[in-house]
Amino acid sequence: MNLRKRHRGASAEVHTSAMNDIMFFLLLFFLIASTVTNPNVIKLVLPKSSSGQSVSKKTITVSVTKDLRYYVDKKEVPVDALQTTLSGYKNLATELTIVLYVDKTVAIQDVVQVMDIAQKLNIKLVLATEPK
Repeated sequence: MNLRKRHRGASAEVHTSAMNDIMFFLLLFFLIASTVTNPNVIKLVLPKSSSGQSVSKKTITVSVTKDLRYYVDKKEVPVDALQTTLSGYKNLATELTIVLYVDKTVAIQDVVQVMDIAQKLNIKLVLATEPK
């Protein structure tokens, strides 16, 4: 039996204080960069769909928020001026498609109102959804 005291070798230590500083600065950089990427986005909760839609190249976005604010290409438009605004876009482009972003809590009557305006102006309309 070996009763002698075992001699320990040099202990290995890892100093991570410099790495902590680098990780903190990287985290801070990505947080700041992520807030700058889309500052003018209208927050909506879209309904889900399992099928996708193809969209033509000449599109405009119409958004309806849950408090019934209407936006055409991120500019707020009153609901009674929506038809004149969309007809102005129709005059600029011959083949036009509206991508309709509607919060899922909005009543269907408000969605149909925008669909009726698009039908009167003979503009294609696509309802935006989130994939499941």
